[in-house]
Amino acid sequence: ALARPRDIVRLADGDVIDLEAGLVRRRIHSRDHIMYGFNGQYPGPLLHVPEAATITVNFTNSIPWPTTIHWHGLRLDNASDGVPGVTQDPVEPGGTFRYTVHFKDPGVYWYHPHHREDILKDLGLYGNMLVEPRDPGYYGPADREEFLMLDDFLMAGDEPMPFGEERTTHAFMGRFGNLFLVNGEPNYELEVTAGEVVRLYVTNVSNTRTFNLSFEGAGGRPPPRIKVIGTDVGAFEREEWVESIVLSPAERYIVHVRFDEPGEYTLLNRIQGIDHLGGVFFPETDTLGTVRVVAAAPADAETSGAPAAFDTLRTNLPAAREIALYRDQFDLPIDRELTFTLETTGIPYIVQRLMRFDSAYFHPVEWSGTMPMMNWNSSSQEVRWIVRDPATGAENMDIEWEFEVGDVVRIRLHNERRSFHAMQHPFHIHGQRFLVLARNGVPNENLAWKDTVLLPAGTTTDILLEITNPGRWMAHCHISEHLEAGMRMLFTVNP
Repeated sequence: ALARPRDIVRLADGDVIDLEAGLVRRRIHSRDHIMYGFNGQYPGPLLHVPEAATITVNFTNSIPWPTTIHWHGLRLDNASDGVPGVTQDPVEPGGTFRYTVHFKDPGVYWYHPHHREDILKDLGLYGNMLVEPRDPGYYGPADREEFLMLDDFLMAGDEPMPFGEERTTHAFMGRFGNLFLVNGEPNYELEVTAGEVVRLYVTNVSNTRTFNLSFEGAGGRPPPRIKVIGTDVGAFEREEWVESIVLSPAERYIVHVRFDEPGEYTLLNRIQGIDHLGGVFFPETDTLGTVRVVAAAPADAETSGAPAAFDTLRTNLPAAREIALYRDQFDLPIDRELTFTLETTGIPYIVQRLMRFDSAYFHPVEWSGTMPMMNWNSSSQEVRWIVRDPATGAENMDIEWEFEVGDVVRIRLHNERRSFHAMQHPFHIHGQRFLVLARNGVPNENLAWKDTVLLPAGTTTDILLEITNPGRWMAHCHISEHLEAGMRMLFTVNP
């Protein structure tokens, strides 16, 4: 049978759910392919839970790879974090594991493998989690909610581009796809009523692509206004109007959109590519889907108050008050630093020369795969991505940071510009949360709690890490191929 669209599973505190990673059949451009999914669904079930709930997940692995489930962004018990070799052994084919999953914070989260995720996640093992705030007005009023999981998949003609069984391929830039997917399907479609305020929970589940998401009206219609409400671990201090939403891999954003006029609107990924060898920029626009807006019937008179409230930018007082408790820490000295770079060995001479020539300029964000053959030929045998502690010289899994519960740590993150192929890194920290204080010395004026931050090439980013959760935790680049090529570290939090 074909993979089914995801179910919405509403769970209460103390509930139990079974999740099985198994084979599914996917139809892409009229051809069937065997891929992976949770519970026969693609994406996996959407878990809808109340804030502060704890559930039990009985996991069964029915795929031919060992795997785990990582509960991305949750501040849960360390033993259930799903990191093989750190918090648990990989679940072998046919094996089972029981996770205790606690949902401490409101927000939108997601689950995915943490073993060879360059393959297993890319083939469909991912799903969303929505943690409903205790306060029903936390995000402000909306008429409906929609969940968008953004992905891309790399096809070679009518077949998926082969993966590397022993080691990751595409190690330089990550595996950019050429088939765009929303909720696992190309050509996403949504129908809404004119005047409705739609809350979109948007998650980037791609291996490497950073999206720049926007809408465009057909026939000269103006695009709808987009209001940013929240991100990874809850709400921003203040709502803001934006023209587009930039999401690096693993980031989430919560936005409100109101389509005022009937008609069609396209959901776009609009970016600027670069021809590395020619040294020229070119625009790229990818169509992800279509929103059809139908006229409101007279019976659909406004009842929610959402359309009127949409025109006002409000301050989220609970979020702002909580963040205010940490403002006296914002200007303290830097406690720790990390540098992001890479090393190469055994790269063919012609590739070395081309890459050196190319290094005269790098996009702060590599938006698309403009060097596909050089990228495909690079594996984790030739490319080693590095996170380095400049204070000690320790790299990747040799870094030994130690904290105590209750610490608040200011960390400076340097993404080295003068490396062999500088590239952005979406940096994810397990089990804790942090505030992005500044980029290149410019303070961030509107804060929200995060678990993943985009580090453009050549930039310096300051974060304030709140240490609340004991255990051994991983931090890593969330470009799947960079993770597999070494860019990961551990830190210990003592009770």
